[in-house]
Amino acid sequence: MTYAEQDSGPATPPDAAARRDWAWGRLTTPIGPLLLAATREGLVQVVFHADERTTCGALARLEQFFGGPPLAEIPHLTTATAELTAYFAGELRSFTVPLDWSLSAGFNARVLHALADGVPYGSVVGYQDLADRVGEPGAARAVGAAMGSNPLPVVVPCHRVVASDGGIGGFGGGLETKRLLLALEGVLPAPLF
Repeated sequence: MTYAEQDSGPATPPDAAARRDWAWGRLTTPIGPLLLAATREGLVQVVFHADERTTCGALARLEQFFGGPPLAEIPHLTTATAELTAYFAGELRSFTVPLDWSLSAGFNARVLHALADGVPYGSVVGYQDLADRVGEPGAARAVGAAMGSNPLPVVVPCHRVVASDGGIGGFGGGLETKRLLLALEGVLPAPLF
């Protein structure tokens, strides 16, 4: 069985006795509001289009996963907010905030780690190339599914993964969001209006 065939969903939530501290915030950006959540280990989730409904759903899932309600503040949340603000201002090309990978497991986690470590600002990679990088030739569709499950978009740059035919490919945050992120990084021309 290959890694691509194994279960690659999120990790198992901790039991109630293993409650983990976490906090969240919302950040206004040029691509719309983002919900950011962090634990003491690092940034754990970024959610696109964080309107009230989306935020409530995400917070309920995080509260269940981490075994309790959020705290008022976690230092990694402050760092992530500052770094994302600088990124959207064109002042940051590489994130240094620690990442908490607990919402990812299996093949998806392997692919997301390879993406985070190997596809720098201003560059793109094909789904098939990323599959090859993790030793799973022929798993381009599974890589696409891993991108769709990315709990840390923008910071773990799934917007930099494109179709091998030169097309932009899909994107969980919407194609217009992907275009805007790629334009910010100089991969695509900036939209005219």
